Amino acid sequence: MKEFNITTPDMTFAACQWGRDDAPAILALHGWLDNAATFSRLAPLLDGYRIIAIDQAGHGLSDHRSHDASYAIWDYAGDLIEIADALGLECFSLLGHSMGAIVSVLTAGAFPERVERLMLIDGIWPMPTEVDQAPEQLAKAIKHRIRLRSRNKSVFVSQEEAVAARLRGFGTISEAAARILVERGIESCVGGWTWRTDARLTLPSALRLTHAHAQAFTNRLSMPALLIAAQRGVVIEGVKAHQGELEHITIKTLPGGHHLHLEDQAEAVSEAIADFLSSV
Repeated sequence: MKEFNITTPDMTFAACQWGRDDAPAILALHGWLDNAATFSRLAPLLDGYRIIAIDQAGHGLSDHRSHDASYAIWDYAGDLIEIADALGLECFSLLGHSMGAIVSVLTAGAFPERVERLMLIDGIWPMPTEVDQAPEQLAKAIKHRIRLRSRNKSVFVSQEEAVAARLRGFGTISEAAARILVERGIESCVGGWTWRTDARLTLPSALRLTHAHAQAFTNRLSMPALLIAAQRGVVIEGVKAHQGELEHITIKTLPGGHHLHLEDQAEAVSEAIADFLSSV
């Protein structure tokens, strides 16, 4: 694995790469509040490909957005296109986990001519808000934004304490997997350690897509697409409820939780991806 930076007109993104520089490129996107290290077990198993895992804006070692900007989910799709341009990739494949899977779907739906293959791990649609809920969603976002100004970031006296905090966070995760993410996700500060992530990432979205919006993006997926759903993950029930909308996507269910690709199912995930890539 090697690390490098990718500079776009507005930001600098940190990235990790596995595989040869001349191999077919797969851009890999992590989940919310995670970082590129989420692919550290899976990527080495995907022989013959150049896996470029990116710390998304506000995460890991990448830049935070400017103070007058926000972290709307669709802005990550714009980041991804600019990253691909900076890498000289006219066409590429996408591998996304959780929020990274959602960003991958938005990008592939908006720019289907640029995405060759799409691989999703326990994520596909953003959490929807229907039209009549929009005013309450906006009010909630504004209240939380104002409140955040008076809060300080958490400080941990040790890395062990940070790992314990991550174990209490979103999605069930093993201690070993949490350690991998925490190592790249914290930095030293006065009094101990704190998260590198931008605190604004914890704010509710001011506006969310409806399910109809999200479905419009999945309907535009003209490239071969694979969704790996974890049996104890976060998308399994939604996939069952909306299976009729996903008939053009190959769906494979595997044992494990939300971070199955970073835990004991990493090999099974790699095999599912390898089978998919060899069949298209």
